[in-house]
Amino acid sequence: MAFELPDLPYDYDALAAGNMSRETLEFHHDLHHKAYVDNGNKLIAGTEWENKSLEEIIKGTFEDGAVAQNGIFNNASQHWNHIQFWEMMGPSGRSMPSELESGLVEFFGSVDGFKEAFVNAGIGQFGSGWVWLIKDFDGSLRITKTENGVNPVCYDQTALLGCDVWEHSYYIDFRNKRPAYLTNFLENLVNWENVASRL
Repeated sequence: MAFELPDLPYDYDALAAGNMSRETLEFHHDLHHKAYVDNGNKLIAGTEWENKSLEEIIKGTFEDGAVAQNGIFNNASQHWNHIQFWEMMGPSGRSMPSELESGLVEFFGSVDGFKEAFVNAGIGQFGSGWVWLIKDFDGSLRITKTENGVNPVCYDQTALLGCDVWEHSYYIDFRNKRPAYLTNFLENLVNWENVASRL
């Protein structure tokens, strides 16, 4: 099915108090995300993927272990990643639901322990990519990092929280300070109610 650029679930100014500017959202959503949608639609036109769901396209075109993924995968996966990213943030939802807090304490020792591990994983992702909090097959919570557009869908994992560490996600507001961007993301931008709803 054709990719469609979703509207942001909040106004372009809604995250400014959390240090994500209108300018960042306009560039990131209206230009970068739109490019994945437009390019993806061109690439799947007339192919076996044209009428498949987004998740089917991601799983069907992912090449595990490949040095570089193909164009259809890159655009489809980045489209999916960004849909999740916009929903995982918000001007509200700052209070962490107890079931999520309990899970983080169980698997990371404390909420602060989770945050430290998440930030360190994002810092350690060389080049462009994503850092994720995922629910694995056995129900455990883990932090993973993926290069470029690779995401938990590729591995049949459940994405609970993802942070974009491509430079276009933070350069306007944080320049080259990825650690500060990641810390700010956790402290000021995450909608923890959305994250908990994915459990």
